[in-house]
Amino acid sequence: MAVVFKAPHALCDVPMHYCPGCTHGIAHRLVAEAIDELEIEGKTVGVSPVGCSYNNYLYFNCDMVQASHGRAPAVATGIKRCLPENIVFTYQGDGDLAAIGTAEIIHAAARGENITVIFINNTIYGMTSGQMAPTTLLGQITTTSPYGRDPKAHGYPIRVCEMLATLEGPAYIERVSLHDIKHIKKAKEAVKKAFKVQIAGKGFSLVEILSTCPTNWGLDPVESLKRIEKELIPHYPLGVFAGSDLEV
Repeated sequence: MAVVFKAPHALCDVPMHYCPGCTHGIAHRLVAEAIDELEIEGKTVGVSPVGCSYNNYLYFNCDMVQASHGRAPAVATGIKRCLPENIVFTYQGDGDLAAIGTAEIIHAAARGENITVIFINNTIYGMTSGQMAPTTLLGQITTTSPYGRDPKAHGYPIRVCEMLATLEGPAYIERVSLHDIKHIKKAKEAVKKAFKVQIAGKGFSLVEILSTCPTNWGLDPVESLKRIEKELIPHYPLGVFAGSDLEV
């Protein structure tokens, strides 16, 4: 019998702690598949900060390092500069990367650090009870914006890809989504390309992945996927923001 499907070796065969309908698990698999297909597991180092993905060291078979909240790009920079032959990636949520970690991600991108950033955007703080994040949409209800995000009081959502694309340092930046099979396949291509950019020594790469948080959105898994398409993508359009002509 021909093998048409198997679990990626870079992903540990253990139960995950994520809520039902959360797409973190899909994102993990895409990262693991890219590591397998590029045959880089033995020299890959991942960095996870605080957030829903804090215990990624339980899920990936490659070496993993824990960073303080928001500091993953700084830690990854140190690892990559000390071990330039290794492949280094961070896995961060929007509450981490776009809030307390804003300085780290901007300056890592501006320096063109040769690291790969996997940025999970679900427009909310998932781990710490559903507070408003920098990416929370206008009108979105959270525990800290119970009447909906109001720009007069809370400001406007931050578009990370567009912001970083104004810098000269990034080699490749793309925003993708996990709301259906077609887009999951596209997301895998982007994640794999981001790693290939690093392997080729091109510089900083980031893939923003629009993801679900059914628990804190107050939606079931199916409705959460629909929300990505109906609400998130109009505000966070998919596409390549830097490196559209980059060959790797």
